[in-house]
Amino acid sequence: MDKTKSNGSHRVSTGGCASKGTQTKEAIRGGMQSSQLMKLFEEELMDIYWAEKALTKAIPKMIKNATSPELIEALDNHLMETEEQVKRVEHVFESLGKKAVAKKCEAMEGLITEAEEIMEECEEGAMRDAGIISAGQKVEHYEIATYGTLRQFAETLGLAQAVTLLEETLKEEKLADEKLTQVAISAVNIEASEEEETKIKRSSK
Repeated sequence: MDKTKSNGSHRVSTGGCASKGTQTKEAIRGGMQSSQLMKLFEEELMDIYWAEKALTKAIPKMIKNATSPELIEALDNHLMETEEQVKRVEHVFESLGKKAVAKKCEAMEGLITEAEEIMEECEEGAMRDAGIISAGQKVEHYEIATYGTLRQFAETLGLAQAVTLLEETLKEEKLADEKLTQVAISAVNIEASEEEETKIKRSSK
């Protein structure tokens, strides 16, 4: 009901406050959509899209060079997750009404190159497995930082669907990092240490 106050010949309306408040919120949100933060969000999204697609090609190389059954299993599982994460980033683009576009991620390219160098330089076996885990966790830490930032940007921008999608991937990346740590602690690092000790003993004879 429209409430009015009489002030002599003037009638001052106090109705429609709710609609004005809604319009204000929509205006603020509209401003956010075109803000510098939104542009940065889209840039970072293109960056991680390229990174995830690159990892779908890099992880199989790690699997091929790994020898630990536990490590191979962990990498196999994360490869499947990564393929789904690519699709999830595409869904984030869709929620923005944008076409999914990848922009070369220099940081991820560097991490993948480092992983390839480690696999070439390390002797096959536990030592190489330890190197693969090291490289893999550097990748995970980069992704955790990126997805955490993207999720926070999406939350600030009021992009509820994007928040949900990004949070799901962030959780997967954290679990993947924890799994690699478990594999390293339970077997690979110990075996790599024993291999090195054996070589030292042999060289001293």
